[in-house]
Amino acid sequence: TWLRYGNLDVDNEGFPQQYLLAKNESVPSVQGGILWSDTSNKVMYLYGGEYGNDKPEDFTLWYYDIIYDTWNRSNVRTADIRRASWGAGVTVQDKARGYYYGGWLTNSSVPGYQSRTALRNMLVYDILASSFRNQSGPDDIPRAEGVMIYLPAGDSGLLVYFGGIQFPYGNETAGALPMTDIYVYDIGNDLWYKQRASGAGVPENRRRFCAGAAWADDRSSYNIYLFGGASVGDGVGFGDVWILSLPSFTWIKFWPREEDGVGATFPHHSLTCDVIENSQMIIMGGSFPNLTAECDVPSIYGQHGLDLGKANADGAKWALFNPNVTQYKVPLEIAQTIGGGATGGATVLAPTSGWEERDLQVQFQRAYTPTRRTPTRYIPTSAATSTSTSSPITPGGSSKKIIIAGAVGGGVGGLLLVVAAVGICFCIRRRKRIKEGKRHSHSGPPSQSMAQITSSPTSAQQCSFLTPKVTQYINTPQSSPSPPSDRPWSHYAPSGPTPSLVAAPQEVPNVRSPPLQEMPNVRSPISFGTQPQSGELCTMGTDPYFAQHPPKGAETDESPKIS
Repeated sequence: TWLRYGNLDVDNEGFPQQYLLAKNESVPSVQGGILWSDTSNKVMYLYGGEYGNDKPEDFTLWYYDIIYDTWNRSNVRTADIRRASWGAGVTVQDKARGYYYGGWLTNSSVPGYQSRTALRNMLVYDILASSFRNQSGPDDIPRAEGVMIYLPAGDSGLLVYFGGIQFPYGNETAGALPMTDIYVYDIGNDLWYKQRASGAGVPENRRRFCAGAAWADDRSSYNIYLFGGASVGDGVGFGDVWILSLPSFTWIKFWPREEDGVGATFPHHSLTCDVIENSQMIIMGGSFPNLTAECDVPSIYGQHGLDLGKANADGAKWALFNPNVTQYKVPLEIAQTIGGGATGGATVLAPTSGWEERDLQVQFQRAYTPTRRTPTRYIPTSAATSTSTSSPITPGGSSKKIIIAGAVGGGVGGLLLVVAAVGICFCIRRRKRIKEGKRHSHSGPPSQSMAQITSSPTSAQQCSFLTPKVTQYINTPQSSPSPPSDRPWSHYAPSGPTPSLVAAPQEVPNVRSPPLQEMPNVRSPISFGTQPQSGELCTMGTDPYFAQHPPKGAETDESPKIS
């Protein structure tokens, strides 16, 4: 497992500047796990995931101390806990709990495990009590590779699960969980509900996509945005954006629509979606099934910005990150379907097919305001008045205002922590330096055909793709699929200094970091790659939207090339 984070206060061509964090070899390098964050105490817990080349070890709960930049083994009792992978995880901050529903047990995650088994239960980790417990799922059907999203609704918050694969006849024959089947978990009462969704269109069945949520000011609608995903049956996957609007349980296609004038999208899966300030979502990492020698906008590390409310000056859906956008505006695409306007006022407040369970209707009639927990350990505040700097972290030092955030859970902060997803490649680039302060619109979606690229990097790149094998599951015996990560992990060792992505210092427990703040929930399964030594990071693929719509001056040598 290796970590990098983006400082929201430091601009790099319109996106947060990326930095590396330290990790020694004793910490497991896994993919398909989750980071549960305790944002009050500035700690993140690593659960789950599959090993790459190494044999799995017995499960130990590792945690990363953000303040001291150290990895540590916890003393939590884990004898009865096994390491699952590719389940759906989320952190609920005010309850100090981590949740992980479904997923796989394989010989890449559990020592000596023979069969490949999907799970039906939900694992709950009580952060303050340092204890695990098993919570039953909505039924007895094993599931994996979907997403689970936290919403501040109901008595104590709700968890919404959808997508992925399931085994309705036991762990023998797999099928898709229809995107019309939505499961909602009531946190306060430990109850599951099922509700059918509908719409003028419904997204095709998929798995390993990412998602994030935003809600109207008046809470009349909670809107879950999903991007990408791998196919369950035939096909290479998806590169589109859909919205599940609640409580109407309506599917709405957000991108591409006819008015967007976009052709085929470029499939992208096993990635992360990070919602910032309830208004913008950065899509990053993952795997592109259509292998290519190109890298996905390497100068900004494959980041793509989705403006959830189209609050930018152009009213565009894909846009650069704007730290001044801190409020969600319900876009017209949603308001046209459920009524109301930019600040809320939705008039469609129930599913068109009716409520399957009245208690769920009652839960959505209540808005929930989480309380902020008090830290249970000393949190340094001496650097609270430090001034911001745009210089990268260098070994033995740190920026004066480094505000780190957990990749799963939290409030609003100045940094975006990104956990490396499957499909990361390490690129060696020898290109001309970009003029300081120059911004270019690399904001477009990682979509459409590679054949449409009209420009390329100014010099050669070397990429070693960490793409997991993605197996078709329809009518497939459970014992036959190979693990999603059966491909060896490797990378080209970069050479020379890398000023824009610098490894942080190794563990220095006596050195206190500047004060920390938190990020909004990252509400999707997170996958991990191997620890890079140095060099720039990028994901496979390209940014062909801007190849079709190049920013002014993109053809000149003074501008970064679109890859």
